[in-house]
Amino acid sequence: MTSTTPNNFSSDDSGATCDGSAGEMSTQNASKNEGTPNVERLYLDFDSFFASAEQHFNAELRGRPLGVVPLDSPHTSCIAVSREAKARGVKSGATIRAARQVIPDMVFVIARHDAYVRLHKRILAVIGTILPVERVRSIDEVVCHLTPSEAAEGRALADRIKTALAGAFSPALTCSIGMAPTELLAKIGAEMNKPDGFVLIKVEDLPGCLSHLDLRDLPGISKGIGARLAAAGVEDIDALWRLAPKQARKIWGNVEGERFWNELHGIHAERPETKKSMYGHSRVLPRDSRTPDKVEACARQLLLSATRRLRRDNLRATELTLGFRGGRGAEDGRWNWRDTFPAARDDRTFMRALSEGLREARRTLRFSPQAVSVTIHGVVSDAEITGDLFGGTLEMGSDTASREKWEMVSDLMDTLRKSHGAKALSLGVQDEVFGGYVGAKIAFGRIPDEADFSEAATADEETHFLSF
Repeated sequence: MTSTTPNNFSSDDSGATCDGSAGEMSTQNASKNEGTPNVERLYLDFDSFFASAEQHFNAELRGRPLGVVPLDSPHTSCIAVSREAKARGVKSGATIRAARQVIPDMVFVIARHDAYVRLHKRILAVIGTILPVERVRSIDEVVCHLTPSEAAEGRALADRIKTALAGAFSPALTCSIGMAPTELLAKIGAEMNKPDGFVLIKVEDLPGCLSHLDLRDLPGISKGIGARLAAAGVEDIDALWRLAPKQARKIWGNVEGERFWNELHGIHAERPETKKSMYGHSRVLPRDSRTPDKVEACARQLLLSATRRLRRDNLRATELTLGFRGGRGAEDGRWNWRDTFPAARDDRTFMRALSEGLREARRTLRFSPQAVSVTIHGVVSDAEITGDLFGGTLEMGSDTASREKWEMVSDLMDTLRKSHGAKALSLGVQDEVFGGYVGAKIAFGRIPDEADFSEAATADEETHFLSF
């Protein structure tokens, strides 16, 4: 997030408190007001992580405007840009052509998700030498819970983390840190003073220390929620602060509104553990990968990646959804198809269902797909399956013995892939998909496992430059 420092907010290279004073956290107010929430969360957010990772791996890229792209294609867009590129006006999401118009000598490299995941794991180990990591929120964001003595360190604690990271890696790999009573406030703090910043938010400084922010700067306020807030007359931080909890619940349309209100006011909002409900992957298709054969090949590989993840978690699925999305213009549109079947975990069941969906797409799809998604859901464990569900049959003809046979085949194939490589064998033709990393791309909230990567691992120093 790009933000500016207001006049009443002071900062230096090492950080600042939200009330404008630099230095360690004061504990006097906490002792005077025992009912006031203490600082209990630390949120660490790496700066331009993909781009910074590439600069860390390759010293020649440091200090240069850099864009990370998903494909070796002149028609793709940046999924990350370095701070040097941001400073000159190029934002994440810019096309290569648009970025070059702003910065003609900008460098572009192709994303290497396996390298980023390995780096992420090393980063967690270093942070763990200072503080236990409580939650990993994404590839570049983590949450730590603080004891009173840790919270009392304030900026000194943040500096210790940054020093440890700098010693283990390089100056290119920086992070911004927020400390606050709740995770939401700590995340807001981490985003307020990027890059390489530090912000401490105390309850007694609220809401004034946030008043300079736009509502859209706050995590949890999407475009849709922003429209609902505007319809309710809430257009700035002060108006948001004045809402009652029940008003927030009504605007959000569910309990998340009240949870947001609590976290914003410094009160922890515990969320129940979420149960895995689906496995899916999607892919934006390059221009030369939009023929029916190549689209179908991509869909098959996306599905197989999802089914392998399902089996690794010892679960089954009862539904499959195939989706296509068109681009901008007259043919813009969405197409979805869904099928249900008895709880399954074998590739044959899922591939036969997908084949039926692809046949339907050939018959009814009225636009050229620019993106494809495959999702298996209706997820259940063996313990949740009833006898009737297990005894059901597919329309194509299946029984218990056949199902068990194909499950054994799928398990054997998984074992052989693990010992001989992800591309050792497949059910049917093993289609090559342009861009690689099928089902193994980093997404917000999901970090691929090592087993998700089917291509040979890239060495850290093996920078892949755009060839166009």
